[in-house]
Amino acid sequence: MQCEVKCLVRKSTKLLPMILKHNLRFIVYLLNLNILDGYVRTEGAWLLNPMKQVYRANSEEECAEKCENEDKFACRAFLFTSKDQQCLTLTENTKTAMIFRRANAVLYEKRKCKKIGKGVNYRGTEAKTQKGVRCQKWADNAPHKPNYTPEKYPNAGLEENYCRNPDKDEKGPWCYTTDPDTRFDYCNIPECEECMHCSGENYRGVVATTVSGLECQRWDSQQPHSHGYLPENFPEKDLKNNYCRNPDGEPRPWCFTTSPTKRWEYCDIPRCTTPPPPPAPGRQCLSGRGEDYRGTVSVTEYGNTCQHWSSQSPHRHARTPENYPCQSLDENYCRNPDGEQRPWCYTTNTTARWEYCNIPSCDIWPLSAEAVDEPEQAEVTEECYQGNGVTYRGTASFTVTGKKCQAWSSMSPHRHNKTAENFPNAGLSQNYCRNPDADSRPWCYTTDPSVRWEYCDLKKCDGQGLQTVPKPPQTTLETNPDCIIENGVDYRGTVAKTARGRTCQEWSSQKPHSHDYFTPRTHPRAGLEKNYCRNPDGDVNGPWCYTTDPRKAWEYCDIPKCPPPQYECGKSKFRPKLCAQRIVAGCVSHPHSWPWQISLRTSYGMHFCGGTLIDPQWVLTAAHCLEKSSRPAAYKVYLGLHKELATEPSVQIRDVEKLIKEPRRADIALLKLSRPAVINNHVIPVCLPKENSVLGGREECYVTGWGDTRGTRGDGYLKETGFPVIENKICNRPEFLNGRVKNHELCAGNIHGGTDTCQGDSGGPLVCLDQDKFVQHGVTSWGLGCAQPMKPGVYVRVSNYIPWIKSVMESN
Repeated sequence: MQCEVKCLVRKSTKLLPMILKHNLRFIVYLLNLNILDGYVRTEGAWLLNPMKQVYRANSEEECAEKCENEDKFACRAFLFTSKDQQCLTLTENTKTAMIFRRANAVLYEKRKCKKIGKGVNYRGTEAKTQKGVRCQKWADNAPHKPNYTPEKYPNAGLEENYCRNPDKDEKGPWCYTTDPDTRFDYCNIPECEECMHCSGENYRGVVATTVSGLECQRWDSQQPHSHGYLPENFPEKDLKNNYCRNPDGEPRPWCFTTSPTKRWEYCDIPRCTTPPPPPAPGRQCLSGRGEDYRGTVSVTEYGNTCQHWSSQSPHRHARTPENYPCQSLDENYCRNPDGEQRPWCYTTNTTARWEYCNIPSCDIWPLSAEAVDEPEQAEVTEECYQGNGVTYRGTASFTVTGKKCQAWSSMSPHRHNKTAENFPNAGLSQNYCRNPDADSRPWCYTTDPSVRWEYCDLKKCDGQGLQTVPKPPQTTLETNPDCIIENGVDYRGTVAKTARGRTCQEWSSQKPHSHDYFTPRTHPRAGLEKNYCRNPDGDVNGPWCYTTDPRKAWEYCDIPKCPPPQYECGKSKFRPKLCAQRIVAGCVSHPHSWPWQISLRTSYGMHFCGGTLIDPQWVLTAAHCLEKSSRPAAYKVYLGLHKELATEPSVQIRDVEKLIKEPRRADIALLKLSRPAVINNHVIPVCLPKENSVLGGREECYVTGWGDTRGTRGDGYLKETGFPVIENKICNRPEFLNGRVKNHELCAGNIHGGTDTCQGDSGGPLVCLDQDKFVQHGVTSWGLGCAQPMKPGVYVRVSNYIPWIKSVMESN
């Protein structure tokens, strides 16, 4: 006779030690189980299902209870709408029914697995045996007369020909077969919780201790170990509580530990006894990251032959067929077993451990005009849509909640029929927001598996195609030239009379007043054009000029003070190129598209480091850039430049008033400028991240600088490159930086090399796009060489120092 755990404990306390010993994992599962854990959630989805029951429900959990207790049919999914508090229990799921987009609806589907135990409660729709033979209907008498029928076992779910376990068979669900020679066979239904298939990529159990018995750290916590594996960064990986998971392609599930001395460790998850689910048909071309590529390319992009995955020569490694049994690591074919950017392999070249492979793309659609580089100085305008946005052809690719859009040509994570082939006139290129079905406004499928689609973060245009919501005013040299900031050294307006009404003498003229010092030749950067009021000597009282009155040599001009500048941090007025090429081998930036980038120079104007404007009067740089001198007078800051020669009229030069290094000797420092920078189209501060925020692994970010290009083109111009952030857990592997990267630092770079920061880029920014603004997450700090394979660059993690930055700026 079977009995629940609580019943056994009540009947005999002698059984408790045995239960705890043999069923601890099961008990932990029961204690932690939420009724919704047995379902896969998809927001914004609706199923067309003719058989359903409609109920009133106050919550998703209450609706799940309706599904669990449904007695009119086997409930496989339910829909819940919070606005109407409506609950629909369904007989079908996305495998058998058509799926639609619908706002404010949430779809929950029962997980397609046995769950705990023998699969007695399995109610999935698998209808084939483990050998692929179709199941006989439970109500039929041919070809086999069944002992288990819907009439005899009404609660066993014996509907259609679906695999079931009405007799509690130890081996799990089974069925009578349509093969006259085989009465019954078992079905290949995966186990959900207590074991893992393959490398545990899909393990969703509740084990929360490591192989050595350490308790796991919660994934949403940064204590005691800061990391990038946050649930919001990996929504498809089910990083729930502190359960063991495998979000990054390790050989088996792992977790960060609660021990300060042990950053992470593998978990002891047994392999399932049932065979893994059959893999989806592999592709012979590249789609997404190419994790399903199963072609036979076996040469890298640099022409090196691939090493066999089962071989340990010439390179020893852990990416073996035994550790990754479901990744088709056959022969020496290029594969992507661990979620890299694209398929790769270890090489037979002893000097090149591994390299990416060139796999032809599955995307047959040519690049649209929108994918072509922008003009050199294409000014960024606020994108908007007209009407319902059917004609919108902009490049917005984020939703109203900040989720990245899924490419229209992709079927992952959401399958759909909104493709360029089906909607040839809808402009469905890349992952740009569009409105192919004439909805109320542009939308997209999201890259979050739990949210099918959302409207895009776009404003509606007015009648002239302009955004109807006004932007905040911006006081700049370009928009309001006839006012001064501070003492007006940067004033370039056209006032040409003194405060007493006298007309100004031209600066290039020597009549009526002869002067040899303040001329366009002696002060080429002072804007001494015509007879306009200027302040070439930094007079504290403001702009002045020589007068045309022979009796008065010079006078001050009456120019009002500008109001405090208003600006949006991290938003360039010129569209960045966002080059992700192989600034060593990056590409030359569009001029002034990174307006927070500064050049840190010696007192005589020689560039040696980078930095970032984070406030009109403050610059963030690396502490090691300030090692030669502790005197502020030894440094100058150049802003608003694209050419290293700084010959543009937009250049602003500031002395350094104070320099403050981080007190615990982290490689980060602040510079206070002698006077605030003039905020204009060429000079804009970057945004700072939230305190202690951490980037997810493989997030694409960008670095800029005038550093050593090692013979590549673009020397003397600001260069940029984009590459992914690499989680410290991976970056500290022996083959990479071997434990050198500290918690207050982060890694970024292309593992195969070719792109990196270098000498002269130190102190510059690593910025990442957060919706429509660039946020500085790193300060360029150090690296082992420049652009070397397996040696990514290291950056100080800015988010760790937000309190220090704020306190320094407020107290100075």
